[in-house]
Amino acid sequence: MNLDDIRSKIDQIDSQLLLLLNERMDLVKKVGELKRQTKTVIYRPEREKQIITRLTAESAGLLDEKSIEAIFLEIFATARNLELPEKVAYMGPEGSFTHQAAESRFGAISEYIMLPNIKAVFEAVDTERTRFGVIPIENNQAGIVYETVDLLNEMDVSIVAELKLPIHFAMASVADKTADIKRIYSKDIAFRQCRGFLNKYFEQQDIEEIQVESTSKAAKMAASDPESAAICSEIAAKLFGLPMMYQNIEDNSNNRTRFYILAKKFENQPSGNDKTTIIARLSNTDSPGVLADFLNDFKSNGINITKIESRPYKGSEEFNFWFFLELMGYFKDPGISAVLEKHKSVIKVLGSYVKNV
Repeated sequence: MNLDDIRSKIDQIDSQLLLLLNERMDLVKKVGELKRQTKTVIYRPEREKQIITRLTAESAGLLDEKSIEAIFLEIFATARNLELPEKVAYMGPEGSFTHQAAESRFGAISEYIMLPNIKAVFEAVDTERTRFGVIPIENNQAGIVYETVDLLNEMDVSIVAELKLPIHFAMASVADKTADIKRIYSKDIAFRQCRGFLNKYFEQQDIEEIQVESTSKAAKMAASDPESAAICSEIAAKLFGLPMMYQNIEDNSNNRTRFYILAKKFENQPSGNDKTTIIARLSNTDSPGVLADFLNDFKSNGINITKIESRPYKGSEEFNFWFFLELMGYFKDPGISAVLEKHKSVIKVLGSYVKNV
């Protein structure tokens, strides 16, 4: 089989894929009509996870779970937009890692609204100006994002899903080779996290490092400066048409950020591998044993608490705190529901969602 034969075969397969995808979208349209009649929500992360898990188990070829997920998340996003166009808010700037996280779940076809800060994303979801919002909750190197935690306590939104994004930096440039680069644009933290790469690849060059407020701006500036490069996210490089010279240039390959997807009012169905996030506004937290007794109720019911953070009551003269907790399990599971019912006067359930591993 020569190259033309192979290409012809690929064209035939592409045509078959297109027929099957159109057939799938026809079925999706029927599902959408039924959901509208019953007022059922369209975005079902647990259902999408089940499909990806099943297809991964069935795959006997070169496609692994990561590849299958990348392909089918785009198909899912296209299908959802056929049912109901989606507006997704994210914390900017455009081309940020939060933008990348949003597109990784909602695909290229969704409408994205870039907002300047985390609070603005919460407000867009709370007022239903957007259907979903994507915000960071923690980084495995820097820890929890307390602004997100505080706003989850203050505002009436639900957690729909979580996702974990590896933080990879790319060096992107319109220059033909590294020897042509005289300036590198990036954010201060990106320079620090890529110092090993810079020392190795530019040790013999007199390079000017120019700090800017975001890696997205770095990509934008480098796109119009042929003697420069940017250290930025892959999505920023693509956004500004900047060719990537090197990928994954960060010194620490284990850097990951976890994000929440928010909606106004949302209830997932159980998936069998769920997490639940709650807020506990306990009274008299300065009294001995109040927190211990509360946590012991979870232990007695066999519930694993994977995260707990204490936050102060704003405006209080006393040193009283409320608590942010993540639990393993679905909020209607017998053990969890028993504890939630016992403490219902002080607990706010933010949502149960598929655990993203």
